[in-house]
Amino acid sequence: MLTRNINAPADRTPRSLATSACPSGAANAGIAAEDVLVAVPALNEGAHIRDCLRSLFADPWLAGARVVVADGGSTDDTSAIVRAMIADHPTLCLVHNPGRLQSAAINTVVRACANDRTRFVVRCDAHATYPARYVARVAEALSAWPDAASVVTPMDAVGGGCFQRAAAWVVDTPLGSGGSAHRGGRSGGWVDHGHHAGFRIEWFDRIGGYDESFSHNEDAEFDRRLTLAGGRIRLDADIRVDYRMRPTVRGLARQYWNYGRGRARTVRKHRMRPRLRQMVPALNFAVLALAVAMAPVWPPLLVLPAAYGVVLAAVSCVAAVRLRSLCGLWAGVALGAMHNFWGAGFLWQMIAGEQAA
Repeated sequence: MLTRNINAPADRTPRSLATSACPSGAANAGIAAEDVLVAVPALNEGAHIRDCLRSLFADPWLAGARVVVADGGSTDDTSAIVRAMIADHPTLCLVHNPGRLQSAAINTVVRACANDRTRFVVRCDAHATYPARYVARVAEALSAWPDAASVVTPMDAVGGGCFQRAAAWVVDTPLGSGGSAHRGGRSGGWVDHGHHAGFRIEWFDRIGGYDESFSHNEDAEFDRRLTLAGGRIRLDADIRVDYRMRPTVRGLARQYWNYGRGRARTVRKHRMRPRLRQMVPALNFAVLALAVAMAPVWPPLLVLPAAYGVVLAAVSCVAAVRLRSLCGLWAGVALGAMHNFWGAGFLWQMIAGEQAA
């Protein structure tokens, strides 16, 4: 986490970690671009970083804000692409993120490029493309809600491939997300967690930034500390982000295994009581695993995984109808991967403890 002494004036002069300087510029809707620092964590994002940055710089106002890519040691052409784009976007800069993780990347950007003008930090994902005026709208939302320590946004799952389309459809259903407000939700308000968009830098400093030991669920862990410190989180449902699903079953399963582990670490660290929607996948996995393991002794137990299989098959059929495509038949497979690998990761981390971090 950040180690800056928040009781003294912060030295936010950009340091020599950057490939280019971190200049600043114009103003918009009463908010100066110099007030905003945009942090983009990246690691082997050569296939996506150009589209991400182009979507951000499509807003002329952003030409005056500092946009900093924190690269965690990419072995592809991510860094080369960013360096090439600096020639056209002088407020773009590149810093090295020795911690490699996203959590460390945001902290690195704040340490390297925040200065005395910085009021807001906006977090962007190198794997995403952003709607028009995204950064400006996040800054405007923070300005409009002075009681908000941070602003979060809903994510709308998308995907171009057959499996991605089915996974994107099912993840935004109650079965896929448990009704989480930031997963395709349409209503804004005060929440305890959401997809991270922007922060007031004084609150970011106050709680020490992200916990850099978290590879996943760092956002929920941050939000927990923020709310415990008295900070409030505003979900702005009018600012939406497209989230591209993993293209394969294996990739989705790995992602949700890590999500489950990250949630368990947050629960253990803060001694939280998990919500019902978070416990259902873990309990479901435990019941299914126990039923399969005990079936040789008592075969009727197989009715449980069979019933679960019927539910997944029904989800696939509904998805095929809704998507008007046979691609929807992958929805049940995607849902099963999300449920069970999240549940397995959660239980494994809860049992293994911090030594398995």
